[in-house]
Amino acid sequence: MIEQYVLDLQEVDETQVAVVGGKAAHLGGLSRIEGVHVPGGFCVTTDAFRRIMAEAPSIDDRLDRLSRLNPDDREAIRTLSAQIRRTIEGIVIPGDLAAAITRALARLGEQAACAVRSSATAEDLPTASFAGQQDTYLNVVGPTAILQHVSRCWASLFTERAVTYRQRNGIDHRTVHMAVVVQLMVLPQASGILFTADPVTGNRKIATVDAGFGLGEALVSGLVNPDVFKVRDGEVVDRTIAAKERAIQALPTGGTQEVAVGAQQQKQPALTDAQVVRLVQLGRRIEAHFGRPQDIEWCLVDDGFQIVQSRPITTLFPIPETGDQENHVYVSVGHQQMMTDPMKPLGFSMWQLTAMVPMHEAGGRLFVDVTRRLASPASRAGLLDAIGRGDPLVRDALETVLDRDDFVPPLPDARPGGPPATGAPAPIETDAAIVEELIERSRTSVTALERDIRTKTGPALFDFLLEAFDEHKRVLSDPLSMQAIMAGMEATWWLNDNLQEWLGEKNAADTLTLSAPDNVTSEMGLALLDVADVIRPQPDVVAFLAGVEDEGFLDELAKLPGGSEARDAIEAYLDRYGMRCVGEIDITRPRWRERPTTLVPVILDNVRNFEPGAAERRFEQGRRKAQKKEQEVLSRLRALPDGDRKADETKRMIDRVRTFIGYREYPKYGIVSRYFVYKRALMEEAERLVKAGVLSEQEDAFYLTFQELHDVVRSHQVDDLLVQQRKEAFRSYHALTLPRVLTSDGEAVTGSYRRDDVPAGALIGLPVSAGTIEGRARVILDMAEADLEAGDILVTTFTDPSWSPLFVAVAGLVTEVGGLMTHGAVIAREYGLPAVVGVDQATRLIRDGQRIRVHGTDGYVEILP
Repeated sequence: MIEQYVLDLQEVDETQVAVVGGKAAHLGGLSRIEGVHVPGGFCVTTDAFRRIMAEAPSIDDRLDRLSRLNPDDREAIRTLSAQIRRTIEGIVIPGDLAAAITRALARLGEQAACAVRSSATAEDLPTASFAGQQDTYLNVVGPTAILQHVSRCWASLFTERAVTYRQRNGIDHRTVHMAVVVQLMVLPQASGILFTADPVTGNRKIATVDAGFGLGEALVSGLVNPDVFKVRDGEVVDRTIAAKERAIQALPTGGTQEVAVGAQQQKQPALTDAQVVRLVQLGRRIEAHFGRPQDIEWCLVDDGFQIVQSRPITTLFPIPETGDQENHVYVSVGHQQMMTDPMKPLGFSMWQLTAMVPMHEAGGRLFVDVTRRLASPASRAGLLDAIGRGDPLVRDALETVLDRDDFVPPLPDARPGGPPATGAPAPIETDAAIVEELIERSRTSVTALERDIRTKTGPALFDFLLEAFDEHKRVLSDPLSMQAIMAGMEATWWLNDNLQEWLGEKNAADTLTLSAPDNVTSEMGLALLDVADVIRPQPDVVAFLAGVEDEGFLDELAKLPGGSEARDAIEAYLDRYGMRCVGEIDITRPRWRERPTTLVPVILDNVRNFEPGAAERRFEQGRRKAQKKEQEVLSRLRALPDGDRKADETKRMIDRVRTFIGYREYPKYGIVSRYFVYKRALMEEAERLVKAGVLSEQEDAFYLTFQELHDVVRSHQVDDLLVQQRKEAFRSYHALTLPRVLTSDGEAVTGSYRRDDVPAGALIGLPVSAGTIEGRARVILDMAEADLEAGDILVTTFTDPSWSPLFVAVAGLVTEVGGLMTHGAVIAREYGLPAVVGVDQATRLIRDGQRIRVHGTDGYVEILP
């Protein structure tokens, strides 16, 4: 293969990222769009970069050392990356390569002023923009200076910020190569950035233009605040004109200088409205060419726009595809299910197939379209009420959308799909036998599934699973089950509303539901205390577990004194709860049975922090506290006017809530039990595909939807490129913040609590479990990294049922996501933990180890000095 060291920008396009890097590839693509003007220039290709790197073998050893560094070890990264840069800049450019660059420069004009710009192969990509990670040099004049700055651009691949960015994004330094763009310098009257979608809200119909005088470096460096224009449907709908006191201009001899802007000009707009609208029209053409919203750098020269860069906006949350042009309002499923992380394709497709309502995927997350229910006044009130009880932020976000009269036009005659939101299920008797029957029905169904799936393989397995999904939904929609769930929730609401009105007590149901029976999730946390009781008297076992890393540790455990009993206790726990894990609605997540090491830190915390018999004592203490609270409430009610009636009604509701509230957790347990059966069968099928050479590894199956995996099993053919693209997309989705409410315009709508009854500086959330507690905040994002002491307060993003074993060891709970009836809230009440959920950015605003005070009754958190 003949190496190409220089290519004209007109010769390249977006397909040549590997040759010319992201920036140059985009510039080449831009130059092909009708009406788009790009300054002329050429590109020094990645072949030239590889040639230079080969001139210094010592770099290889340094790259090895660099890749082993922790991204947080800034001093080591700074030192090593500086050594690599000095080495690259010290390499003399070989004569033939220097000649190729000089010849290309002569075509532009040997003494022409140029911009010399980095163009890395991992830059301006759909999933990672790498904006500002490498260097650009402006107004460089003459062959000697151009060659020097080309070397600097090569070296800038190893700036401290670029190295850290790659390490944090899991990108191998050796796989990234640097090309360099050399372009004719433009000397603009004004310059800036155009976002073809609002970068703050995500709204795809609103373009934002930032503008200032002179070269764009003044804006990029923060030297001046820009004018900001917002454009919708070809009209400027908002503008902010800044006082632009400084600008950066090119010097005739090369380089740039900062200059003062005249007093008269400072408050003049950098662009007229007509120019702004024309620029946005140009931006829409560029957006259409690249097929996604763009971040575009522009220059105004003699009333014409020159485009000097365009890259995808990588921070926007994707919009569910509908195939129509109608307005849609979507509510996040992840916020209801306590799993806001992205799901892999097999995971979200199976949740869609087993869910009771249609769900739409975007960014690896699922959403429910609530547009029709919002459009009909009959269903709107019920929807807002039901959502508001669970998560006030979602309700407020939906009301924000409804306040825009034109987005969801009312449809008085619309009939929403499914039963009306206000249609309450028929009441059932307060009878514990109902819960026992429902649990037995679920167990019987799971047992039948385990029995019948054993003989199914190949396409027959997928046919069987589609039938199993129907049974799955039948169990979920069992009218008696729905009645039992609603009975517990409605009794909770009744007690809280009426006891606040009659006795002035907030959230009284929190205490009345302590240690309620039949709560499989709270039993799961207590059962791990019993496991710790078996392990605690065995010092060899405790020491062994402290060093466990391998998932096969249970076999090794049996070889130690007391190890057999410890292994049996853990195995029994896994038999009952091993199908659970963090993010368990995604079938692709590793279950505790598959990764038992996840439980080891929690077991060791329990060994250290508790005395023998803690589970039974804790449950009994909760039961007695609830009983005492019941007696106190009833006694106070009887002293009121019409007190006997109020007390009798309250007693009936207390009995009702204690009968049914624990069952609230069981359907999820049933779902996850079934999911583990499905998963084991699918993983056996994936293993057969690996042995047949169809899949490279078992987990490749996770990046196919259920239907796609079915097709692969039938055809024994897989699109390897699709699997790779899905892996890259999944990695990129982790950087996106899941909105509670998303519109078809792409706007992520953030709700507010709209409260003024909290202290200044407090973090506002939703009160879900009464009481006030003060202690050390433990910010834990991965349950496997738990390291808790008695009295700690758990702070995390979300808690699904798998987190409940941690709840027994903490004194309080703060989460970023949650509602009154989500699992974390239910278990916090079960254990009597003061808890506030829905605290925006709690894991960022609260530092690990800080002292905080959690006001679980009033719904806020104070960070203490």
